[in-house]
Amino acid sequence: MAQNITPRAQDYSKWYHDVIEAAELASYSPVRGCMVIRPNGYAIWEAIQSYLDKRFKELGHKNAYFPLFIPESFLRKEAQHVEGFAPECAVVTHGGGEKLEEPLVVRPTSETIIGHMYSEWVRSWRDLPILINQWANVVRWELRTRLFLRTSEFLWQEGHTAHETEEEAMEETLRILDLYKEFAQDFLAIPVLAGEKTESERFPGAVHTYSIEGMMTDGKALQMGTSHMLGQNFARAFQIRFEGKDRQLHYAWTTSWGVSTRLIGALVMVHSDDDGLCLPWRVAPVKVAIVPIYKTEEEKTKVTEFSIQILENICGKSEVERARRLAERTQILECFWDEERRQKVILDLRENMRPGEKFFYWEQRGVPLHLEIGPRDVAQNQVIVKDRLTRKKEAVLCSALSRDEIESRGERLTKALFERALKFRDEHMVRVESYDELKKVLLAKHGFVVCNFKPSREVEAKIKEETKATVRVILGDASDKKCIVTGEKGAKEVVFAIAY
Repeated sequence: MAQNITPRAQDYSKWYHDVIEAAELASYSPVRGCMVIRPNGYAIWEAIQSYLDKRFKELGHKNAYFPLFIPESFLRKEAQHVEGFAPECAVVTHGGGEKLEEPLVVRPTSETIIGHMYSEWVRSWRDLPILINQWANVVRWELRTRLFLRTSEFLWQEGHTAHETEEEAMEETLRILDLYKEFAQDFLAIPVLAGEKTESERFPGAVHTYSIEGMMTDGKALQMGTSHMLGQNFARAFQIRFEGKDRQLHYAWTTSWGVSTRLIGALVMVHSDDDGLCLPWRVAPVKVAIVPIYKTEEEKTKVTEFSIQILENICGKSEVERARRLAERTQILECFWDEERRQKVILDLRENMRPGEKFFYWEQRGVPLHLEIGPRDVAQNQVIVKDRLTRKKEAVLCSALSRDEIESRGERLTKALFERALKFRDEHMVRVESYDELKKVLLAKHGFVVCNFKPSREVEAKIKEETKATVRVILGDASDKKCIVTGEKGAKEVVFAIAY
């Protein structure tokens, strides 16, 4: 166990922040509730951004950028929207030393400003669909903050689309929900439940809200992504109208959807341990850390030269030469082996750290694979391979250490992380048949509780007050089953949980 990390079982919240600090992912800023995302944390966000950006573009979406400041009057145009976001808004009243004629809201989300622009761009059915995404920052004035999970300012992507028909808009909403689920499970190795939210948990102004929900290792739920079917609510508020094929005027059907940097918090809580960060292969900024081990100057020369040969075999000689020119000050060679420069391998040649300290350093930063190379390995033309999850060491001949083999080991690690997280979730997911049982389970331990429930704002508020739990997703209709709380027919199968 790392001495600089509080054991998870002792204090979960402290453990979470210790892991982030040890991995140098983020720090609190002087501005209350805001964070500084450090290079290690931002590299993870770049990996997420790169993957999702490519997937969005494959579906026909294009990137754009909309202003950070929104006229306050825009939020008032959609009643439910302003009611939902008003408590979280930061408002600018002065600029250039003068009071503004109209206050400006610092973007909490962009449906209103984008709705205004779409109303100017859309005239005919031929202008539809509009498929736009933006990578941006937003501000929500949170009272209680926690790094990555809930901060006053955070980074995200928000997709906004406009369609000719309700069917097309609903297809888009569910298509993105499926994409988010696949991304969470395949890229982040986090099992999630996907489904619709109840009315009380719905996005302000939406007709339907869908989300993916992951279970953290303290049994709490984390909403990891949302996709909203906005119907014609924002189109009517901002007059997004078009002449249809029937020569009549129609309101467009719109959607919005997004994920944020809270995904990094999910990675920390689902995969990490008391020794630090643990990352799945695809999202890890550094895939492989090579650490040479030696005692004498003669051993140093032999082991270092052998280590560089291994690096050249993986990344190519020209890439290693480029890295060596840049590593004069850091003594860490950073090499890449793919075109998108996402497969990073490092060779740690620092003289001011012992080998054990180097392994500890890269382990706390979540590097999936470690390669140890000592004098005996040089003599036997091999390397010792260890993965971050099992810590098991295996001698591998250099001839067998191809890129494909390294990739295969990384993917096996990701699969093992997913299966471990899925096992944990399944062990902490129970079905109950009565309200007393629901309360008993939620008060005794955290986890996902499945039951038959008829959604109701009043009843959900009561349950939240008594248990702190909310309906995370609706899994489906429960046929003619009765609600476990009210006894009324028309219940749905839902998942309750205490959430971040």
